[in-house]
Amino acid sequence: MDIFTAARDFVRRDARVLERRLFATVFEGADAQGVVDALRGFQNADGGFGWGLEPDKRCPDSLPLDVEVAFDTLLAAGARDEDMVRRAVDWLASVATPDGAVPLCGPAVEGYPHAEHMTEWTYQPGVNPTAGLVGRLHKLGVEHPWRDKAAAWCAEQLANGFPEDAHGMHEALEFLEHRGDADLDRVREWLPKLAYYRADAADPSYGVTPLQFAQTPDSIWRPLFTDEQLDAHLDRLIADQQPDGGWGITWEPPGPAATLEYRGIVTVGALRTLKAYNRL
Repeated sequence: MDIFTAARDFVRRDARVLERRLFATVFEGADAQGVVDALRGFQNADGGFGWGLEPDKRCPDSLPLDVEVAFDTLLAAGARDEDMVRRAVDWLASVATPDGAVPLCGPAVEGYPHAEHMTEWTYQPGVNPTAGLVGRLHKLGVEHPWRDKAAAWCAEQLANGFPEDAHGMHEALEFLEHRGDADLDRVREWLPKLAYYRADAADPSYGVTPLQFAQTPDSIWRPLFTDEQLDAHLDRLIADQQPDGGWGITWEPPGPAATLEYRGIVTVGALRTLKAYNRL
C-alpha cells in the first residue's frame, strides 16, 4: 500500500472528526465549511477554544494554545469565519497582560488529565504563543486592537533577542514573516543555539525540524536550509510512517485517546508537508 493510501485509511479509522474533515478538505476537495463546523464544538461561550482541541490537556476551559490550534486548522483548510476568529481574539484580549502578551495555558489544566510537560512554565505570558497568534491573524486577514498591541510587544521582545528554544523560535518566525524585514542571516545564525531544534534528520529524539520552520517550498524561511537538509528530513518523514499508516509521536499525551488524536493531527500534517514538497 502506498504512503497516501495507508495514511488515508489511518485517518478515516482512528482520527477525530476534525482531522477527518480537514483531510477531506485538503485532499478530497470537500467544502472547508465542514472544518469550521467541526471547530465550533471546541469554542466556548467566552469565545476562546478549549475541550482538548490541542490534545495534551483534557481541559474544557479556553486556553491560548487551543486558540492557536484553531487558527492553524482554519489556515490549513483555507477556511475563513471572521465571527469565529474575532470572538476568539476578543477572548485573548480579555486574558492578556496590559502589554498584550498571553500564556500558552493556565492553572485550569491542573484539574484535568494533562501531559507531564504542561506545568507552570506554560502559565507565563511570552513570545510563545503571543507572536505566533499575531502572525496567524495576519494570515487570516483579521484586524483587531489586541493584534496591534500584542504585535508592538512582540517586536520589542524580539529586538532584544530571539527565544532560546525551537518552539518559541517557530512562533517568532510566524510573527516576523509579516513584518517584511526578516533577517535571514540573523535567524540562520541563531538556529544551532536553540534547544529542541532537530537539525539532524537521523536524530530520533523529540524536536522541531527544518520542515516545521519551512512548511512549504515557497516559505520565506526555505533559504535557511540546504536542499540536502530538507531532502534528508523528507526522507526521514516518509520512513517514520508507522505500519498502521499513521505517524507516531515522540512525547506522552495524557492517555490513549489523546495519543490517537495527536497522531491524527501529525498524520494529516505529514501528508500536507509531503504534498507541498511533491513527495506523495
